[in-house]
Amino acid sequence: MTTLLHSLMNGALWVRRERGEIFVGSNPVDQRSGVVAAVKARRERAALKADIRSGKIGALKVLAKAGSTDKAASTLRVSDFLKQLPGLGEVKAAKIQKELEISESKRLGGLGAYQRKRLREYLLSRSDAPQPSPKLVILAGPTAVGKGTVSAYIRQHYPEITISISATTRKPRPGEVDGRDYFFVTHQEFDAMAHAGELLEWAVVHQQNKYGTPKSAVDQMLADGQNVLLEIDLQGARQVIYNSENVLSIFLMPPSWGELVRRLEGRGTEEETERIRRLETAKVEMAAAPEFDYLVVNDEVARAAEEVVDLIRYG
Repeated sequence: MTTLLHSLMNGALWVRRERGEIFVGSNPVDQRSGVVAAVKARRERAALKADIRSGKIGALKVLAKAGSTDKAASTLRVSDFLKQLPGLGEVKAAKIQKELEISESKRLGGLGAYQRKRLREYLLSRSDAPQPSPKLVILAGPTAVGKGTVSAYIRQHYPEITISISATTRKPRPGEVDGRDYFFVTHQEFDAMAHAGELLEWAVVHQQNKYGTPKSAVDQMLADGQNVLLEIDLQGARQVIYNSENVLSIFLMPPSWGELVRRLEGRGTEEETERIRRLETAKVEMAAAPEFDYLVVNDEVARAAEEVVDLIRYG
């Protein structure tokens, strides 16, 4: 009874009298809102299916979008998705889905890592799969989320994607190599580059060190037809998004705030005062996630890297 009264007081339930009996149910306003949302979702999925059938959007791009926050792609059933592809009717689509070991009820956003990999490989094997085009891509996220680790994995396993090397005034961390991980420069050298307009973007990070992207190298790589990934901070990302055209922006998220704190503390590269400052900065950075085209959760490096690469290719 206490729960019922609490629900009534908060508008979660409604009461009506009919033929002398009292009925308790969900608030009709909430019911209508739910119906409207459901109808909107169905319409968005229907529009997406039509776009797949017409070739307006590629199947691989839809799979990439389903890995982020696109609700229409994420909630689309795999069976409905396959049936929109050229040459696949209901029977063939069901056969392929069975071969891929994906249940009939599965949705694109709910695929496991291996299921998603098998579906992706099948789509790549089709003759109508699009060829990747060169892109300028931003990978940003809060401190200690693992941007550098994901970028390093992409550099090692996906050589067709070029990682732009940033210049920085901070000291090298253990294992970092000048010219491979960063261009380590003095404050005077960095200021001279910025003053001469040689940086695509630059910013002061954590109120201490400066980071920036050499512009000429990026321009040349794009001209050569290479996909260029910029692993940069939030300030720099905003500059590139504002000043450049055809930019794909990806925000790398931690699985949870607690995990982000654990990673920062476990890294052991900062003193306590610096860790506190970085965590305060991370709170601000996390709030900027909606500004980006896609969100990728870094729960496992290889999986997150694969998702980033898929977005680069087909996003």
